[in-house]
Amino acid sequence: MTEGTTSARSEERRPETIDGLREFADRLATGAGEVARGMLAEVADAGLRAQSKSTVTDPVTVIDTSVEDYLRREITARRPGDGVLGEEGGEDAGTCVDSRVRWVVDPVDGTVNLLYGIPFTAVSVAAELDGVVVVGAVHNIVSRETWTAARGRGATLRAPDGRTTALRVSDCDDLSLALVGTGFAYDSAVRAQQGRVVAALLPQVRDIRRCGSAALDLCMLATGRLDAYYEQCLKPWDHAAGALIAAEAGAEVTTSDDDAVPTVAAAPGVSAQFLEVLRACGAF
Repeated sequence: MTEGTTSARSEERRPETIDGLREFADRLATGAGEVARGMLAEVADAGLRAQSKSTVTDPVTVIDTSVEDYLRREITARRPGDGVLGEEGGEDAGTCVDSRVRWVVDPVDGTVNLLYGIPFTAVSVAAELDGVVVVGAVHNIVSRETWTAARGRGATLRAPDGRTTALRVSDCDDLSLALVGTGFAYDSAVRAQQGRVVAALLPQVRDIRRCGSAALDLCMLATGRLDAYYEQCLKPWDHAAGALIAAEAGAEVTTSDDDAVPTVAAAPGVSAQFLEVLRACGAF
């Protein structure tokens, strides 16, 4: 497991560095959202031409690949030396051996929702500095809400009309009253185990939501729309931006790229209780 709270080098905490990366991440995410919406309008009649990825239930669409192509082109044009890690295209180390920045992008987090017309799907963009996520932006493709954060500078939500709100997680301090978000893997055997964990957890919390986008679940936690969240089998592009946004809104967050170990985030008032119950339920 890797903690999402490690500090970047002090000399790289200059406002122009971090704030510039945040502004660029914001523009990347919102620009990619425009690309996705344009393509949705174009393919509405023809369908999204989904193909299987890890399993037959794990789809990738022409929108996923086209949006990631857009993100890579924009990064190369503006910051040609930086590395890029994307869900569809994998790792590109960049052209500059001295670059300390890597972009971690998920072009469409919530592809199944996109296929079914469920308005819970997003572009996620994060930037790492020396391996530490320092900025993140998540843009809901349908609602056009945009969340951004920079390490040590807090998190905000910008509404479609441009109004911006500083974020703070909920003050929930009783796990029995906590609304919990989660998600499930595509592998059927893993899903069966995750179902057993949910069955054990459900009687101990207010309720559980499974919305289909890890990035947006973490943003919902940051916004106070959830009180806690956990999910197994996440990859860096799933949680990089959302985890930073949640942490900068005050959540206690532990990220994991180990399929057997969940990423866990919660409001401080229920974090310790939540971790204890998750262990008792067999999530770890």
